[in-house]
Amino acid sequence: MGNETSFPRQHARTQRFTLGAPRTFTVAPDGSKVYFLRTASATSRANGLWAFDTATRTEALLADPGTLLTDPEDLSPQERARRERTRESAAGIVGYATDRDARQAVFALSGRLFVVELATAAVRELPVPGAAIDPRLDPTGRQVGYVADGALHVVDLETGVDRVVASPDGPDVTWGLAEFIAAEEMSRYRGYWFSPDGERVLAARVDNAPVPRWHIADPANPGTPAAEIAYPAAGEANAAVTLAVLGVDGSKRTDVAWDNEAFPYLNTVSWTSHGKPLVQVQTRDQRRVLVLAVDVETGSTEVVADDTDPHWLEIVPGAPRWTPGGELLRVLPVDDANRLVVGDRPWTPDGFQVRAVLDVAEDGVLVTASTDDPTQTHVFLVTERDTTKLSTEDGVHGATRAGGVLVLSGSSLTRFGPEVTVSTGGVIGSSAETPVLTPEVRLLTVGERDLRAALLYPRDHVPGTKLPVLLDPYGGPHAQRVVSARNAYLASQWLADQGFAVLVVDGRGTPGRGPAWEREIAFDFAGATLEDQVDALHAVAEREPDLDLGRVGIRGWSYGGYLAALAVLRRPDVFHAGIAGAPVTDWRLYDTHYTERYLGHPAERPEVYDANSLIEDAPKLERPLMIVHGLADDNVVAAHTLRLSSALLAAGRPHTVLPLSGVTHMTPQEQVAENLLLLQVDFLRRALS
Repeated sequence: MGNETSFPRQHARTQRFTLGAPRTFTVAPDGSKVYFLRTASATSRANGLWAFDTATRTEALLADPGTLLTDPEDLSPQERARRERTRESAAGIVGYATDRDARQAVFALSGRLFVVELATAAVRELPVPGAAIDPRLDPTGRQVGYVADGALHVVDLETGVDRVVASPDGPDVTWGLAEFIAAEEMSRYRGYWFSPDGERVLAARVDNAPVPRWHIADPANPGTPAAEIAYPAAGEANAAVTLAVLGVDGSKRTDVAWDNEAFPYLNTVSWTSHGKPLVQVQTRDQRRVLVLAVDVETGSTEVVADDTDPHWLEIVPGAPRWTPGGELLRVLPVDDANRLVVGDRPWTPDGFQVRAVLDVAEDGVLVTASTDDPTQTHVFLVTERDTTKLSTEDGVHGATRAGGVLVLSGSSLTRFGPEVTVSTGGVIGSSAETPVLTPEVRLLTVGERDLRAALLYPRDHVPGTKLPVLLDPYGGPHAQRVVSARNAYLASQWLADQGFAVLVVDGRGTPGRGPAWEREIAFDFAGATLEDQVDALHAVAEREPDLDLGRVGIRGWSYGGYLAALAVLRRPDVFHAGIAGAPVTDWRLYDTHYTERYLGHPAERPEVYDANSLIEDAPKLERPLMIVHGLADDNVVAAHTLRLSSALLAAGRPHTVLPLSGVTHMTPQEQVAENLLLLQVDFLRRALS
């Protein structure tokens, strides 16, 4: 199916046009260099480590995985799990860490540990016992930490001595790694932090013994044993997570004290030179958050902030942390804005939605935020007196800075992919492939709730010609589809070119519009998010007479898959066909931190789980429904699809199930990803004919 120049093939082999684009930037403290990762070409999966010289505006490859690793990449199960949590589908050097002065960098390849001298590009391998995970230099650059077989190691770079500073004291214990919930739902991907002087390390001890065990089988290979995973489903036990301060010589362990039963979630850790280490912990219902300052000598903690919210408090990247002046910086919901708060003073105005804290320095705080237009995210420098917008082009932007150099990465509707500019001059190059099609997208604001939507017609559409409509949402919390970035609409435009009017809608619960908007979905996924898709469809159709409301399909993946199945089950009067990819069908089968934040604890609110799950709706199906699921998915497990399919079969309701052998929650395999698009179009054409 397909050919070498088709969009589905191009989309698949370039991993959605991400290969060849620069990423993961670090600016040297003296501003002389910008370090980053990039693959060698638009179809190479292996990232190398590069340097951009800010004076000469030239680039140099510092570490080439092709020369360092001659055998095929071999990842440990723990590393595969880490990459699944971060949605990392590339290969080679997928992460690196530098010391404070950016003199050296460390990274892992196939579990092997490498150190590169950044000034000379000299690379050496450090011998390690076992597969190394998450290597990091201490700030002084004297030592490297890493995790192998659940033990936290520290290697002295001068002597080569490798010390185990914490080893598992049980079969389900790990040191220095983030547990499933932290990595999947809190965006905390690490489990240890060096002190500024490199003499100590603050490390997480994770005990997965309380967590229920699930088994992910590979039915296509019956000789392969099922993989056992610790999965904390809603209402079930979480991993027990504690912290300890460890001497890097392995001589001393001091446990950090807080009420772990009342505050079981470890959200973030920050250890800078400005003060004591900061630890943020959270109640299970996520309505109360403590920020604790840790005494590294005794392990005792002082509460420096105690924040509450009647629904939940979000975890914001980069916060909390100390300012150089020793004040506590947080991001909190204040007057319907996610505001930057320093001490007890909001530094950002009403309507200014902070999304992440990027850097904290003497001259101010670098943040990303949305203001009046949630489809755009800009970079601002915030002080107590004012906010200065540093990204000027309409679009979606991010940044990093050091040494007086700002690196801006910006995407817009006027070009493909992100452009990475350096404030001293120059652009960091991209070898990402140019798509064979250019989206022609119209951004709309529709309905009583000013829903943000994007509409795409076939590029050869003749006005006056009626078209079937395809809704293409995600539609849930923590993700947007309607953004001012061209690449976000590539697949939607290709679908439109197959003969559909494609409509993408961000409803209540999606980010960028403030705390009240985000909390509209509390205890009500099914009502709020589906209602917004219907309202937007009807509002757009009133403006656009070429939309045929007698032929409406919907497709989505993950939360979007849930929304697609929900749509055809509960609103067959509106939706005439659906494609549900990796859908959650029973929220009791999804994880604690995400599900309980929005729906509460299932033991306390069973009626909420019943109202928002799909299994009992099976007898209502009267429209064509295709369900697609990767059988190796350990995030939304295949049981979601199998249980819905069984209920549909028991009710005598015809449907289609497409199982993807060996596929996880992502679909990186080239042919699988390509053919999935083609099969979806074939299904929709037949269902909406």
